[in-house]
Amino acid sequence: MSECKLTGGWFGYIRQMAKELTRFEEKVYTVVKKIPFGETRTYKWVAEKIGSPNASKAVGNALNKNPFPIIVPCHRVVNSSGYPGKYAFGSGLKKKLLASEKATKCCQKYRKKLKNWSVN
Repeated sequence: MSECKLTGGWFGYIRQMAKELTRFEEKVYTVVKKIPFGETRTYKWVAEKIGSPNASKAVGNALNKNPFPIIVPCHRVVNSSGYPGKYAFGSGLKKKLLASEKATKCCQKYRKKLKNWSVN
């Protein structure tokens, strides 16, 4: 990530960083931000979605430089064996984020079932 002036607050930062993305990174981030909460996809899947099926490592490199981790949930991308793999903020945090999302999604399904359940 290169140096940039933080003029215009957070949105100024986002605009500046967006200008510095390569076309490849734009494609990767566009696909990854559509991965649903509580779900994962592989680096290979992302590479195939952007039309570069042999670029799994390049996808990983782009995600490692992700300047928008809140907007682009790169922690939802795992390796082909399902192992979480590396994460710019530490693999331990990636595992915790994935576990948290999975638990939250599970609880949401459970709450829906309870909501529809009645005792008569």
